[in-house]
Amino acid sequence: MKYKTVILQASSRSNGDTSMIINCLNSNKQFDIIDLKTKNIGHFDYEFNNVNDDFINLMTNIIENYTTLVFATPVYWYTMSGILKVFFDRFSDLLKTHKELGRKLRGKNMAMLSCSNANDLKDGFTMPFIESANYLGMHYLGDLHTWVVNGNIPSDVKRNLNKFQITIS
Repeated sequence: MKYKTVILQASSRSNGDTSMIINCLNSNKQFDIIDLKTKNIGHFDYEFNNVNDDFINLMTNIIENYTTLVFATPVYWYTMSGILKVFFDRFSDLLKTHKELGRKLRGKNMAMLSCSNANDLKDGFTMPFIESANYLGMHYLGDLHTWVVNGNIPSDVKRNLNKFQITIS
């Protein structure tokens, strides 16, 4: 089965190591990429004062146009980037004020791509992705940890990216 896939880049550097990994994964340009750093997405708040930021419009676009969401994040302090954590927290808007939109996530696919400078991902890193997919009724396709060494992607990482590409396609 073919999926229409979007990669949500969540790095503090639009052209850093995570971007290098995404570009390697997407060398044949089959996936769309959204750089969350370029979006105005406020932190979740219980009064929903951030209704005029980019989150709802972005999620509407994603939900209407894609079946698979791949979250690409650098590893910052043993967890996902702050940009991605803010984005995940805003899923609460889809459960409270935009329920009909949020329900449309059911049946979609989620995957995660992480990046650091070594093959050193700690146990538990993937839990928020797996559990969020479960909670939202999404299918978790899997995850891949990657790394960049001195500005280069090691050959074993490239092989793993090729396999991951098949998983999310």
